Amino acid sequence: MIRSPARPGKEATLGATPLAWTLSVGLIVGLLLFDYIFHVRKSHIPTLRESAIWSAAYVGIAVVFGALVWIFGGSQMGVEYFAGYITEKALSVDNLFVFLLLLTSFKVPRAGQQKALLFGIVFSIIARTGFIFVGAALLNQFSVLFYVFGLFLIITAGRLIAEDDDDDEVDNVVVRMAKKVIPATDHYDGAKLFTIENGKRVMTPMMIVMVAIGGTDVMFALDSIPAIFGLTQNVFIVFTATTFSLLGLRQLYFLLDGLLDRLVYLKYGLAAILGFIGVKLVLHALHENNLPIINSGEPVDVVEIPTAISLGVIVGVLTVTVLASLLSPAGKAMTVLGNLRRYSHEYLNRNFTDDPVERAKLWAKILENEDKIKTIDRKYFGTEGDVWELEQLLRRVWDEQARYEKATDYTR
Repeated sequence: MIRSPARPGKEATLGATPLAWTLSVGLIVGLLLFDYIFHVRKSHIPTLRESAIWSAAYVGIAVVFGALVWIFGGSQMGVEYFAGYITEKALSVDNLFVFLLLLTSFKVPRAGQQKALLFGIVFSIIARTGFIFVGAALLNQFSVLFYVFGLFLIITAGRLIAEDDDDDEVDNVVVRMAKKVIPATDHYDGAKLFTIENGKRVMTPMMIVMVAIGGTDVMFALDSIPAIFGLTQNVFIVFTATTFSLLGLRQLYFLLDGLLDRLVYLKYGLAAILGFIGVKLVLHALHENNLPIINSGEPVDVVEIPTAISLGVIVGVLTVTVLASLLSPAGKAMTVLGNLRRYSHEYLNRNFTDDPVERAKLWAKILENEDKIKTIDRKYFGTEGDVWELEQLLRRVWDEQARYEKATDYTR
């Protein structure tokens, strides 16, 4: 059912029978429909238990699928699948930081965040599928792209290390274009994408945040697709590993909410992985070289890195990165500071605090993290400007809580 390419790594190949493609695509579509019908269609806030169970379920499905690839396609395809899946899963976790920024900046109601995330995942799968087939076709025709992809990943790795975490641009080009083309309101109407305002049909912020998530997903695909093509040129493996890494991302978002800020060294780990795969691609390009300006158009005798070694390097880097983040004082401090800022913004957002129960939960979390912040070394607070902004934010929260308590006492 699944066939291993005759010359793995030589050229992009579909790598599987039509039956395998049909069953795989059917499984993916079925999982997305199940997720929407049973979890997303009715707006609700997922519990930690629900998120943990379904995150584990999606990882389990991906692992079982990889085992089937190994059994029917051979060990080479199996190793390529798991190397690709782990790499793409790590890069998808990096996506969650941007999702968090977007959902917070647009003040998306907690219960409506699931729909925005699921849309982002579906859009990402569609966009990346297009990139995969275009990339495969180009690689078959122009082997020089291995050089291009490799250098692009190395540059991306350097940019990832150098970038400032505060430089994320939420109001991107896609959002600005959408606002110009379609009239929009500043108010949410549940989880609706459009609403009626002053007798006119207008776009809600929910629609805008979906457009923003979709636009940023396209940018992420420009990094992730060259990365997985650096591990395998089998289109079936590239497609399934990428898609299964995205399935369950919505549940993972709610599971890791509150822990994302603690992964302070994740970007360095991802940079190391992208740089490593970039070098692997350049070595492969040299090995298959036909550019006249390099070695007179003849292949260069260089060592190529086997996929099995690549898998070991990827797992090792991620393990060290995550452990260093979780165990370091900086990671613990960033968790508290990040949570305190996020809970404060949510508390000041009427879409969150209209519900007295949700308000009480947020207030308890704010108090808990305010106690924890007293034990943090001041060097982790950032600049004086960062400290001032946090103080002003907490002052607004306390003022809002005082007004709420006064109004509650008055109505009793």
